[in-house]
Amino acid sequence: MDRNELAAYLDALLECGRFRDYCPNGLQVEGRAEVRRIVCGVSASQTLLEAALAAGADAVLVHHGWFWRGEDGRVTGIRRARLKTLLANDLNLFAYHLPLDAHAEFGNNAQLARRMGWTVDGRFGEQDIGFLGRTRGTAGELADRLALELGRLPLLVGDPARAVERIAWCSGGAQGYFEQAIAAGADAYVSGEISEQTTHLARESGVPYIAAGHHATERYGVQALGAHLAERFGLECRYVDLDNPA
Repeated sequence: MDRNELAAYLDALLECGRFRDYCPNGLQVEGRAEVRRIVCGVSASQTLLEAALAAGADAVLVHHGWFWRGEDGRVTGIRRARLKTLLANDLNLFAYHLPLDAHAEFGNNAQLARRMGWTVDGRFGEQDIGFLGRTRGTAGELADRLALELGRLPLLVGDPARAVERIAWCSGGAQGYFEQAIAAGADAYVSGEISEQTTHLARESGVPYIAAGHHATERYGVQALGAHLAERFGLECRYVDLDNPA
């Protein structure tokens, strides 16, 4: 598939133009014109790039790419090594941040809901990134199901016996949306990370907060997107999961 046609398709599918993001979305580093094999992953680390080379990939597709707002833009050290790996091997880098959190079918939040059996019935937060839905059980049971599904022990702050019917969630580092989730009527909120102030808000509001892991909650969107590209265009898409405790 032509690289530019693939970029245009992904940009339109994920509605990149409607998001105000902290990084550029889409084709971040241009490589060879023809794309047949793609390696997918959560973050464009050096280890993922090397895995892509070993797999004979033409492109790397990730959720966390490069060129973040406020970063030092000098191409030295780690940045030089990463860019050199792509450019010397004519590899393309595609990255989709907020668009891949928010997408109703292939997004991280939609895919997390599918795996957890949550019924989606609303959105909240900046640019409608956060999801609202329905579930059954207690906060403790919810944490146990997340541990089983994600393969890591989440951190629960709050009463594990609290009944949860209305649930809010947003993958990754979305602890800043906790107050908005409470205002939306959530009985519990699930995200990836936790901050010091999150603990106090959970205790004082009575709404349990579950930090299930940034990496762990954002593995599934890029996998679903890769599977879609494989089915629609016959591309070979392989997901590489690199262990990350965060």
